Amino acid sequence: MTRNTIRDIRAMKKSGAPITMITAYDYTAARLIDEAGVPLILVGDSIGQTTLGYENTIPVTVDDIVSATAAVIRGNRSAFVVADMPFMSYQVSREDALRTAGRLIKEGGAQAVKLEGGSAVVDSVSAITSAGIACMGHLGLTPQSVNQLGGYRVQGRDEDGARQIIEDALALQDAGAFSVVLELVPSELAAEITEALDIPTIGIGAGSECDGQVQVFHDIMGLSLDFTPRHAKKFAEVGDLIIDALGRYMDEVEHREFPSDAQSVRAQRPQAGDNVTELDVASGN
Repeated sequence: MTRNTIRDIRAMKKSGAPITMITAYDYTAARLIDEAGVPLILVGDSIGQTTLGYENTIPVTVDDIVSATAAVIRGNRSAFVVADMPFMSYQVSREDALRTAGRLIKEGGAQAVKLEGGSAVVDSVSAITSAGIACMGHLGLTPQSVNQLGGYRVQGRDEDGARQIIEDALALQDAGAFSVVLELVPSELAAEITEALDIPTIGIGAGSECDGQVQVFHDIMGLSLDFTPRHAKKFAEVGDLIIDALGRYMDEVEHREFPSDAQSVRAQRPQAGDNVTELDVASGN
């Protein structure tokens, strides 16, 4: 099985084939995604909320993403894997950005990296792509800036805000980004940007006119028990299934119904006169 490449993603944009992307943070989810055939995976800094129990993405470290990316790569053989660059791992300097991107590619095994922001990160995007590393942009709601934005709010609703996002998208493309995530922007604005760019747009809460869509694994599987964003749809209620299964497991343990003989091993004690060898004992015969 061969892994998808940037050429495959660009071809999907050119042909008009919708692009599906999903987050993953561990080996098991990556294997399931591989079986489903989803072409793109984002090892997102949303690992902070979904897996590590943080309030937001800000505490996530480069080591967190490197470890998660390596696990995803081990579990998935076909998807093009993009790794998020965490907060303050690229904002200080181009050198920091290159160092972080290099770790995610070399140690994590990702095929590309993603960073948030527009004009402020264009130099870093240019440096990363000049070093031979594929880079994805992220505009609109940028979760690492949630404190500055005053919460998780739709961006680009007014004329000035919309114009800035358009300019930023074009600047990221010129800097070498191979794709741009558009998060929580009006669908009309997302459609305009998608039409203006030669590179694919991947939407999340940005309407259906983007070239593709990305969602958080836990949201669409019903694993986010406390809150599901408006832009997400539950395609399964896996969380309820797990809770039910755990309840049945606990009930059977408490009633000594599990483990049964089927899940147990009994000793086969030799009888008087049996010729038992060490090999028989080691093999369970």
